[in-house]
Amino acid sequence: MLAAMSVTPSPPSVQDAATVADATRCAAPRARGDACPGALRLHHADDGALARVRVPGGVLDAAQAEALAAAALHLGDGALHLTSRGNLQLRGLEARSAEELGRLLEAARLLPSAPHERVRNIVASPLSGLDGGGRRDVRPWLVELDRLLCASEDASELSGRFLFALDDGRGDVSSLGADVTLLALDDGAALLRPGGHGHGHEGERAAGEGDALHVPDALAPLAALAAAEAFVDAVRAYGERAWRIGDLPPEARGSVLRRTAERVGPAARTVPLPPSPARSAAAPPEGPAPGLVRVVDGSGAAAGHGVALSVLAPLGRLDGDQWRLLARTARHAGTGELRVTPWRGVVVPGVADEAAEAALAALGDAGLVTRPASPWRGVGACTGRPGCGKALADVRTDAAAGVAQAAAHTTDDASGHRDELPVYWSGCARRCGHPRGDHVDVVAEAEGYRVTTVPADPAQKPASTPPAPCVPYDDARTQLAAAVATARGHTRARPAPPRPAPPRRTDE
Repeated sequence: MLAAMSVTPSPPSVQDAATVADATRCAAPRARGDACPGALRLHHADDGALARVRVPGGVLDAAQAEALAAAALHLGDGALHLTSRGNLQLRGLEARSAEELGRLLEAARLLPSAPHERVRNIVASPLSGLDGGGRRDVRPWLVELDRLLCASEDASELSGRFLFALDDGRGDVSSLGADVTLLALDDGAALLRPGGHGHGHEGERAAGEGDALHVPDALAPLAALAAAEAFVDAVRAYGERAWRIGDLPPEARGSVLRRTAERVGPAARTVPLPPSPARSAAAPPEGPAPGLVRVVDGSGAAAGHGVALSVLAPLGRLDGDQWRLLARTARHAGTGELRVTPWRGVVVPGVADEAAEAALAALGDAGLVTRPASPWRGVGACTGRPGCGKALADVRTDAAAGVAQAAAHTTDDASGHRDELPVYWSGCARRCGHPRGDHVDVVAEAEGYRVTTVPADPAQKPASTPPAPCVPYDDARTQLAAAVATARGHTRARPAPPRPAPPRRTDE
């Protein structure tokens, strides 16, 4: 199994923003193979090799979390880095540590199938089954889909970028641009929505691109796998080098749903694609709010299973002490489970009511975000310098400085309500790990940072909008925080309850 491990060569360092944009702009068909890193195929970065460990649904037990902490400590930089798909990265690895890392992960049951380790990309509603905010608990879907994926020979041909989303009906992960989305419906069934079908893709559309599949609950995981295998069939049939469904030409995209329905059988019913589900109050754009999450049953009554703790990792990085504290909290105070979210947070379910406040306070004392009104909430950044050779700036240091300035001028809002846009700092035009939906885009260019507001739907942005001015690096400390705060103050597309105007304030 481990003989297939390799380290991809480091790309040359690029210091010109235009060159980076030209070299990395995505197009379909793809001109090169998928170099997405995994746990067995490492990527070489400027700070050492990088391993990406897929964690379907972000669900880990305490023993697995402790094994990852040990691997990061003994083989890497000691930290765990959370990604925008709820996966985990280890950085600062030596190339020769790949085989040992593989053995550690296999022993921790984090590598059930070597050929499939890069394709187990599944996001799931992280509070599903906890807060009563969805239509059903999607964990059974998650377990079954992962099992089916690892047993499918065709699925091993998927790229490391192909994404599944299991949404319990609250509209949280269905907004993340997955290739295959399962959405729980009020009638107890599921809606299967293939990526690239009527959701923001420009140009010609083929027959079937405005449709979805209505499938029985029991067949939902099988239907999701069938859609992935139908995509593989389409890639073979049309001779395309495509990583994701949206990379296919229109006629090939249109064939994916038809091929999926044929694989599932007569229980799958083609229906018109409804509008994207509106987010419920239980699905804020920045993911679960940090703090205590009351566990309730479907009627909204307390379920008697304690409290879930929700925390955020500043810029998605947890040092070894923070990660081990989370694992201990899950093991000794909770159910032994942790859920890593696509918004670079962690949920610890099942903490007893009498222990919850103290456990949350301990996590806050360790440096994790535990308050909904924290200025860290909604702030993300790529790796930047010095870890990435393509980056033009140390974006994480600059983002942290912006948060510090915001904190100095911010008072807590007792309601925890926030209507600022999320903000993402990118070291180059590739924008690795950037969020979906409305957000503020802070991108390093050759001369400084450019701050723009990005709508969820590109059609909402006027074609004649002039480019935002660039904030020179020399003036970043004085001008950048104000520019970001102004951009974040734009009103969201979703309605928000009235509140006093927030103070100005400035997650791979």
